[in-house]
Amino acid sequence: MADWRLAVDIGGTFTDVVLLDAQTGRIVVDKTLTTPAAPLEGVRTGLTQLLDRADVRPQDITAPIVHATTLITNALIEGKTGRAALVTTQGFGDTLLIRDEHRYDMYDLQIEFPPPPIPRELTFELNERTIADGSIATEPSTEDLEELTRQLRDAEVESAAVCLLNSYVNAANEQRVASHLRQTLGIPVCISAEISPQIREYPRMTTTACNAATMPVIGPYLDELQKWLSDEGFGGSVLMMLSNGGVVSAGDAARGPIRLVESGPAAGALAGGWFAKRLGVERLLCFDMGGTTAKACLIEHGEPELTNTFEVARAYRFKKGSGYPVSVPSVDLVEIGAGGGSLARVDQFGLLKVGPESAGADPGPASYAQGGAVPAVTDADVILGLLDPGAFLGGDMPLDASLADTATRTVAEELTLSMIDTAAGIHDVVNQNMAAAASMHGVEMGMDLRGIPIIAFGGAGPVHACAVAELLESDKVIFPVNASVLSAFGTLVSPVRIDLARSMPRLIKSVDSAEREHLLDELRGEGRRVLRAAGVPGDAVVYRYGVDARYAGQGNEITVWVGEGSSWPADQAQVVEAFEAEYRRIYGMTIPDVEVEAITWRLSALAPGVAGAAEAGAGSTPGALLAPGAAGAAEAAVEPTPGALSSPGVTGAAEAAPVPNRSRPVVFGRGVAAVDTPVYDRSELAVGAGFNGPAVVEERETTSVIRPGWSVEVAPDRSLIATRMQP
Repeated sequence: MADWRLAVDIGGTFTDVVLLDAQTGRIVVDKTLTTPAAPLEGVRTGLTQLLDRADVRPQDITAPIVHATTLITNALIEGKTGRAALVTTQGFGDTLLIRDEHRYDMYDLQIEFPPPPIPRELTFELNERTIADGSIATEPSTEDLEELTRQLRDAEVESAAVCLLNSYVNAANEQRVASHLRQTLGIPVCISAEISPQIREYPRMTTTACNAATMPVIGPYLDELQKWLSDEGFGGSVLMMLSNGGVVSAGDAARGPIRLVESGPAAGALAGGWFAKRLGVERLLCFDMGGTTAKACLIEHGEPELTNTFEVARAYRFKKGSGYPVSVPSVDLVEIGAGGGSLARVDQFGLLKVGPESAGADPGPASYAQGGAVPAVTDADVILGLLDPGAFLGGDMPLDASLADTATRTVAEELTLSMIDTAAGIHDVVNQNMAAAASMHGVEMGMDLRGIPIIAFGGAGPVHACAVAELLESDKVIFPVNASVLSAFGTLVSPVRIDLARSMPRLIKSVDSAEREHLLDELRGEGRRVLRAAGVPGDAVVYRYGVDARYAGQGNEITVWVGEGSSWPADQAQVVEAFEAEYRRIYGMTIPDVEVEAITWRLSALAPGVAGAAEAGAGSTPGALLAPGAAGAAEAAVEPTPGALSSPGVTGAAEAAPVPNRSRPVVFGRGVAAVDTPVYDRSELAVGAGFNGPAVVEERETTSVIRPGWSVEVAPDRSLIATRMQP
């Protein structure tokens, strides 16, 4: 009997859906345009089409449906959030405007910051006070709470954030305010003691405010989604992908939507880690290019790095400090406005620029024939011959090449260049932007990305991957099967996980074990509750422990993880040793005779993914779960040998050399004549088949472009392994 697993990923341009039979490895995928104004419409269309193609009924799907989304990110970036109020301690109403008093560019006289996620006119001060040691000096009075209720009702707010001074030590006042507002107003309310109970007032308040501002966005959508799924007869509950690479119940996601900010990109990183483990690669750079953005994430030892703070809605994409600092755990990646829909223009200096503005799904690139008039990257790729207009989405969504020509000609005339050279320039500029962003990401992590294999996915990733690899001096690119929907697949290999933290500053030598265990007991209780809501039995939960520590007197911490168990697993000496080892790795030194101070205590509660795709199917190999062919059963796959990608070539011989089904002229650079390029159907490529570039490999949802100077072999898992040939 089939064991169907379903995943959904809402991107800025396309909504991806994946249906997997965990028993046989059969997989069916589909893409449909995202509907930004009503995201459920796109999901509904995609799921209906998918089930029709697979001949599967909604009642056949009883496992949890795993969902990733960019709704929260886009809402914050575009300012399309709910009408939220912020309640804070009297005298602290200007915190979101004062920020942290840091200028991210000290020489910019016109420096810009994003407007606060909740404006000053919707910020309300309350007479209350909690002291730094947790004792309560002033409780909010009943009269003040009633007056606050009146003010919020008059302001017609849809949600509220409560962030009071020192509430990370004692949340009693926040809880009282939230309880009163929920009872009297009936709106969603979040408190900083639950969203981000950590020191540093501005990041804590910003995180809580962003959470409240997006609660009216995600809550109604999830309610509509679950009602529609129930009406249609789907048997599985909904699990939402978090920024940290875990999944939780829809209810917990609705209460803490800020944890979903990097939901989609995190899913792609998890899929990249899954492939790295099974292909025996120690380091792998995930390159995910969709219709709106491109993401890069470094995978080491099969796992993406996590960060405890990141920024949303930067005013300048490469300037740290120009966005909202959000203190929730997230996969450490770089995201840039460079996708198939990124728009080209000529700036005031007469230079060609591409992105970060995007055509998105509506109107989309000019060639989508939905009203777009500005040339996008997809339009340039059509003009260059990299994409076949008639084969886009398997012919279900043909592109209009004449509209791409018309839109690109307007930019070409400004540049006084030919249309072909302009299209090649658009292609080159977006590749340079992505390579520069990936290089900067490597520098910030202290990593040299040169020579690291790249795994390319997303709808546009395989089109641009070889060109980006050349700029990054990488000589190997992996094109997994069904690369276009790999992020959606990543949700199926994600654990159920929640990362929690709470600040309790103490010198390591002065930590009282009973006090620490009391704090961790509360975190473990919340972790059990969240995982139980996602369907995980209590005895299946694994706890991992960490601490943000620093040398006493310093202003910044580093995170060290000390082990797993039912209680704190390390003594004082082991914590100090772990801290100094990590400090030495980062800074190349330690500071003798200075005490180590713990600031924030961390706990990860996790369990194997209930979707179970990573452990199901024929041998759990990538080919078994992602075999080519939208509806065909998976063929037997051979487990790749660890280290198989460390040297060029893949073992195994094809029965016959692959035969292209046609050819077309393709332009691979500015000032370079078009080359008659063979076009292969990916589903017809046998394991062990090999050919040299230039070549184009087409599948329904994406196109893999093999540039001149590259060779390709089909790996046992059906991935295409492209290797740059030595001159």
